Amino acid sequence: MDNAPLYQREISEEGTARRAPTVHPGHRRRSIRLSGYDYGRNGAYFITCCAFNHQCLFGEISDGVMQLNDAGKIVEEEWLKTAEKRYEIELDLWVVMPNHFHGIILIDDHRRGTACRAQSTPERFGQPVTGSIPTIMRAFKSASARRVNQLRRTPGESLWQRNYWEHVIRNQQELDMIREYIQNNPIRWLQDKLYVDGQNRKGAVLDS
Repeated sequence: MDNAPLYQREISEEGTARRAPTVHPGHRRRSIRLSGYDYGRNGAYFITCCAFNHQCLFGEISDGVMQLNDAGKIVEEEWLKTAEKRYEIELDLWVVMPNHFHGIILIDDHRRGTACRAQSTPERFGQPVTGSIPTIMRAFKSASARRVNQLRRTPGESLWQRNYWEHVIRNQQELDMIREYIQNNPIRWLQDKLYVDGQNRKGAVLDS
């Protein structure tokens, strides 16, 4: 499965969106709002976060298997806490890669006994909305970065690229395709557009 179709929208920390990174190098992409979309509504979401400057910070691939280092284990632990802290969240398949992370989040607001948010209520710029994807991702990235910096004794250093990529999963077929992609990501590391060999990163630039 090709990587490109999965990167549907790039989302900033404030919840704004930018078009998929399929433009030619040097082209300036404008930021857009996903008009009226509520990222706290029920549904399945495919998430990708990249390590700062696409460095291989989380471990290495050996014989098609991801070998987590201590920083990678922290990322794994903080991702699992995402569901432990939020009853409405269920984690589907996910993988920590050497320089990025993929995961599927399922939101079912009825699991905590409350009505689902009105679909017409958009997340407001810069204002956290409990249970929304931008708020969940901000918390995950912040917590993992804080712990990794404590481990490395590098307070305040960036662990992640500022933005992340998000895709709303529309149907079961698409969900199955993304699950297969995540499951096979370590095996296909050498073909990954985020693959790094030394200081050289293969493939198109996914800028943030």
